[in-house]
Amino acid sequence: MRQGWAMPLALATLAGVATGALATTALLQGLGVAALWCLVWRRGRESLLLAVVMLVAVRILLMAGGELAPGLSRQDVRLDARVLDVSPQAGMARLDLSVDACRPLRSGLPGCDGLDRVRLSVYQGPDIQVGERWRLTARLRPPAGAANPGTFDYRGWLWREGIQATGYLRQTPAPHRLAEAGVSVRRLALAHLDEQGLAPRPSRWLAALTLGAERRLEAQDWELLNASGTTHLVVISGLHIGLVAAFALGVARLLARCLMPGRWRMAIWPWWFAGMVAAGYALLAGLEAPAMRALVMALVGLWVASGRHAPGAWQAWWLALALILLLDPLSAWRPGLWLSFLAVALLILIWQGRSRPRGVRGWCLALVRTQWLLAPLMATAVLLAFGRLAPAAPLVNLVAVPLVSALMVPLGLAGWLLAWVPPLSMACWTLFAGLTQGLATVLEAAVALLPLWQPLPEQRWPLVIGLGLVSALWALPGLDRRWRVAGTLLLAAGSVWLPVMEPMRGSLWARVYDVGQGQLVELRTTRYRALVDTGPRFGSGFMPLETLWAPGQAFDDVIVSHGDQDHAGGLAALEAEHAVGRYLAPPGETLTVAADACRAGRAWQRDGVEFRFLWPPARVGGLSSNDRSCVLLVTAGPHRLLIPGDVGRRVERSFLRSMAEPVTVLVAGHHGSHTSSGPSLVRRLTPGSVVFSAARDSRFGHPAAEVVRRFRLAGSCLWSTAQDGALTLRLGGRDDPGISAARPLSWRSSGVGRDCLALESPASIPGLPVPTSTEAETP
Repeated sequence: MRQGWAMPLALATLAGVATGALATTALLQGLGVAALWCLVWRRGRESLLLAVVMLVAVRILLMAGGELAPGLSRQDVRLDARVLDVSPQAGMARLDLSVDACRPLRSGLPGCDGLDRVRLSVYQGPDIQVGERWRLTARLRPPAGAANPGTFDYRGWLWREGIQATGYLRQTPAPHRLAEAGVSVRRLALAHLDEQGLAPRPSRWLAALTLGAERRLEAQDWELLNASGTTHLVVISGLHIGLVAAFALGVARLLARCLMPGRWRMAIWPWWFAGMVAAGYALLAGLEAPAMRALVMALVGLWVASGRHAPGAWQAWWLALALILLLDPLSAWRPGLWLSFLAVALLILIWQGRSRPRGVRGWCLALVRTQWLLAPLMATAVLLAFGRLAPAAPLVNLVAVPLVSALMVPLGLAGWLLAWVPPLSMACWTLFAGLTQGLATVLEAAVALLPLWQPLPEQRWPLVIGLGLVSALWALPGLDRRWRVAGTLLLAAGSVWLPVMEPMRGSLWARVYDVGQGQLVELRTTRYRALVDTGPRFGSGFMPLETLWAPGQAFDDVIVSHGDQDHAGGLAALEAEHAVGRYLAPPGETLTVAADACRAGRAWQRDGVEFRFLWPPARVGGLSSNDRSCVLLVTAGPHRLLIPGDVGRRVERSFLRSMAEPVTVLVAGHHGSHTSSGPSLVRRLTPGSVVFSAARDSRFGHPAAEVVRRFRLAGSCLWSTAQDGALTLRLGGRDDPGISAARPLSWRSSGVGRDCLALESPASIPGLPVPTSTEAETP
């Protein structure tokens, strides 16, 4: 490649990614005109680069435009699809499908011809295997996910995986297999592995390390790997494909030396052979995004190492980035891409111009130096991407990297190469199993000593800046060592005073979490922390509460408004992972924990903030579970927050007699259902802001159109977790209450954002199907 082409090509692909993310029709037309002008005036280089920008942008726009139309949300569609992956889970399975054909079963609905990849939940049905083609009936909805500060972005994960709709399998009409799975070496290899009788953990790790079967790893595996900072070692990456390529190159060059003793150093075919073996191994591993990225980097690395008209290290870096983004533009949204390229860039920076290490001692010192220089930069990148830090990672990787690269991966691959000689194969895998158990023991001990740390949101950016500066101090050439040490000590001392924000006395911070069809509200004063409800528990067993905080949190009070699963579903996760001082619930409510009774008139104060129950009365006989809900009023300075649970209009009229003043913020009763938020409540309370804790694309259609109109006529500012994500409220100051949303406005999401706009009910938006109460809810 001519010098000077790699960087412009990479920048053009990045510009294409940005254009596709932000593009309008006018912008694309302008790019087309510019490319045509360059072509007319024989500016070939500029024309090519503009064509690259347009190609990448169009691919991203096609992906975004192919997402399921809102008018098809929760409607049945017929899919002809090939099964890409099957992930068994407790009581269900997840199917990733490549769609060949799609059509709605009802007439008059939008088409779904643009669907390319969907994800289905299967609770019961036929045995479906990877590689088969099926005709299925599914109920789909556009890709979406909860938006809570500091938690996993499921919506973003769906986007970067190319999944354009999610849903569940319908049993009528019955699924029909169109074609059996073809022959797959990978599936045969995994089946062979299952027959070998290895212990569960070594079997899972061997499948992940050598065949890229990451989905075989269980939750406990991922927790251990994340906490120890070693996730990169057990998925197919540049390490594994590089080892395969190096082994193939060594064998081929040895053969060339035997066949042509005088010319073996000039032979080209060993490099081509190494590249083909690396490509074959990546295909065997599934050629998913990490394997494809590693393959491109390995092939470019082979070219650089061959020295035949090869680019320099930095040109190769830009070239690899350009090729990966051209092949898979969605990689720009994958943190793994930037982690890999940051690591390689730092390696180039710290080793450029240095001589090759010599001897065992030299290589050991080189490994230690490399690991310690990589550690702060990788910690910075992981903190930015995932919001966590693994303090054990620098020490653990000093042991894990050579163990995995020099012993475990070669033993695992040798076992596959010797699969036709079972005793030798099992000997390799038995050694692999022993090393796996030993490594896991070391990781568990390291994590017990230095557990995973998830900094608070306000601490994240100071840590990112500090770690980035430490990395720069030690990586940049030419700096005196005394300056490096002094700067590191200064930054380490500064980390002791990381900001920890908390409410001032008399102030209340409240957060209404986005938990789907349910409710979970966190209340905080200076030294007091409480929850109102615990969110839902879905049919799959998943509880959103599990994703909100790291284990070991402490709550003074947990108020369970009533026992319905959408309010009390997260109790099991709360009990298992966190400490609770006191539970409060309505009298007579059956829960899995012992609870004091919440009764009208019961009140307490914390840090100048008053908490008072307005309902239920001492005697709750004859009341439904909804109408027994705890109704909590919180007063912080001039502001008042009311959380009425799921009580109906009759109960609202009862407790309104004890309220003389309007409320500042109301968490709408029963998620905005028409059974609550009656005219009497709206007239008496005239809330400044109303928050609907509701699910996106819920079958219940919350909030109800009449309720939305009622609050809008009263002049209330309306918010919904379905559109805005988690809502954070700051009450108690003299100023107007502060309300911020977790889901920002972007080209891939719609929401109210930070402004108070006219929220609509799903049932009142033209073109959207009206949900029915008979649909089976599937989270």
